Amino acid sequence: YYDELGVDPDCTLNAIKRKYRALALQYHPDRNSVEDKEEVTIKFREVSEAYEILSDEKSRSEYD
Repeated sequence: YYDELGVDPDCTLNAIKRKYRALALQYHPDRNSVEDKEEVTIKFREVSEAYEILSDEKSRSEYD
């Protein structure tokens, strides 16, 4: 999940949030062309899943 967001395992929660927001804007299906919609939707889901795990202290410690 760290690679998915492009952050280091020792990064702060604020760094995870900033990176997620940037990637969510980049890959949000409504912000991309129709031709790329399926691809960006998959990427958006992957980024969202990574954020969901890493932004929760309990989930993150279990993942680590």
